[in-house]
Amino acid sequence: ITCVHCESAPCEIVCPVNATVHDEQGNNNMAYNRCIGTRYCSNNCPYKVRRFNFFDYATKQFRGNFAGKEETEALPKIMRPPSENFVPPRLREKKIEVATMQSNPHVTVRSRGVMEKCTYCIQRVNAARVETKLADLSHIPDGFMQTACQQACPTNAIVFGDIYDHEANEGRGSLVKQKRNHGRSYQLLAFLNTRPRTTHMLRLRNPNPVLADAARKASWEQPLGHHGHGSHDSHGAPGHTDDHSGQGHAHDKPAGHVMSLPLLNGGALLS
Repeated sequence: ITCVHCESAPCEIVCPVNATVHDEQGNNNMAYNRCIGTRYCSNNCPYKVRRFNFFDYATKQFRGNFAGKEETEALPKIMRPPSENFVPPRLREKKIEVATMQSNPHVTVRSRGVMEKCTYCIQRVNAARVETKLADLSHIPDGFMQTACQQACPTNAIVFGDIYDHEANEGRGSLVKQKRNHGRSYQLLAFLNTRPRTTHMLRLRNPNPVLADAARKASWEQPLGHHGHGSHDSHGAPGHTDDHSGQGHAHDKPAGHVMSLPLLNGGALLS
């Protein structure tokens, strides 16, 4: 999974330089220029969704020249490094700034030695906020922007939006609000009281053995057919939900005991 953007984030309280903070929308963002790579946030994250950047793609060429390349090539093959990947970043050729911009100019390339995680595609949210402001709209319309994972998902299993948008879809609220208030919605490790903004939905399974056998037989007859989904990552802001309405098979093991959001909140839907 990716970062679930806890409202009571355990990673924030252990960062000595305040590199991971909440913004005014409640998202858990990273200030990469503050991070010094202590990795305390990774140790304190119960979901283990943070990654340490060991590479230096921002300033050094990956397959370019490096210091001592001619001497290395003159060595016998048995004494050469097994791959260019083993060359330390400090010895690699510096990258031209234009070469860095051609890959993805809208996303900063992080330097070596910082922690990284999902940011709910904050650059897309900010771009959508600017466009709606220029159009003289009071808020970002539901479905106006998509996260990168949501755009790439072929099954529409990821929903992103504003859980406080109550006016969208003819008064029914935003799509992510409807999914979040659904009875199948639940929070990962909710008993830790981290209050994650990213929520998931239970997968539906058919307990009827006759129908389950028929579905399993159909999947065998169509080896390239759909076999059902397992758990997927969810990215949303300020609330985000995965919708898995496909049915699984009888041989799937139970996912374990889970509690829905209404049950966790004493029977009342979370707002």
